[in-house]
Amino acid sequence: MTRRRIAILGSTGSIGQNTLKVVRHCRPAFEVKALTAYNNIALLEKDIREFRPEIVAVAKAHLPALRSRWKTVRFMDVDEDLDALVGRRDVDIVVLAMTGSAALGPFLAAVRAGKTVAPANKEALVMAGEIIMEEARRCGSRIIPVDSEQSAIFQCLEGQRREDLKRVILTASGGPLKDIPVKKHHTISVEDVLKHPRWCMGAKITVDSATLMNKGFEVIEAQRLFGLSVHEVDVVVHPQAIIHSMVEFCDGSVLAQMGVADMCVPIQYALTYPRRHKGARESLDLTTARICTFEKPDMVKFPSLKLAYMVAGKGGTLPAVLNAADEVAVEAFLKGQIKFTTMFKIVEKTVLAHRNGSAKNIKEILAADGWARIKAREALRKAA
Repeated sequence: MTRRRIAILGSTGSIGQNTLKVVRHCRPAFEVKALTAYNNIALLEKDIREFRPEIVAVAKAHLPALRSRWKTVRFMDVDEDLDALVGRRDVDIVVLAMTGSAALGPFLAAVRAGKTVAPANKEALVMAGEIIMEEARRCGSRIIPVDSEQSAIFQCLEGQRREDLKRVILTASGGPLKDIPVKKHHTISVEDVLKHPRWCMGAKITVDSATLMNKGFEVIEAQRLFGLSVHEVDVVVHPQAIIHSMVEFCDGSVLAQMGVADMCVPIQYALTYPRRHKGARESLDLTTARICTFEKPDMVKFPSLKLAYMVAGKGGTLPAVLNAADEVAVEAFLKGQIKFTTMFKIVEKTVLAHRNGSAKNIKEILAADGWARIKAREALRKAA
């Protein structure tokens, strides 16, 4: 395999660190060309020492000190220069490991530069997935998802005819609150929510996993990535997290992608595609797994998923509004400003107040995003 040059956007987060584990395991198949981060400078410098990237982007406040310590590294402003970074000719693969709507700009820039993009970021595809996918087709960019669920669907659809597809089935672990009665949700603390039973993730995505909003985002993401209607995307709760998602075809056949619960597996597949590289983890032992269970998600207990399905069905600018309102609400919860159950109230109120638009261009989407943040903060002030 030709050595592939990688830019990792968000290298100090969980996806970024797992990507570097894959690079470490698969040497010399990959070269880390660029790393980006915001404020975790100690970890970033550790990775600079090991992987020797040519380019590093950080928050502007850290640039003077880093430039004085690393004379051979070209430092860039993470808030201003990411579009230029991902468009460089010496970058082959862009791993989109950064969180939040800020990923939209570099995602589009990478696609328009014809890069292979490995997104773990949901927000950009939720906000503007139709535009991103259209630009990918126009510019010859390949998008290989890193999220375990979307990677599973991607793998199950390889070599299959689109007209034979009946539906895709996203699996959900149920999150840290699966077995906690809904009547106790108003007393749940931030610490309780951040104890995910299966995955080690960032705080924002862990909260979204607890509300099942994360799964709602994945419904919208799957729509965009694979050209599906909302009726072709189902969700089942599978606590063992052995089957990462499934695809059903018109003849009743169901293909499932299974594996250990380790994000390095889908990351490695995205980086080595279409080939596979020997994994670093042990194989899945079904004799120790013993049982796989499935159940329908409780839409009453987790109304965020029901709301996301409604938004997925309407489309337009509503997905951008849903994402923006959720970012505001989750941030407030993590800061201890509101209760767990108040998050949904803020998001729902914002979504229902929105006058849906066509989302035909990025300007319209960003306007909806900005409007939603203002509305959500208004709702937050009243709720706090």
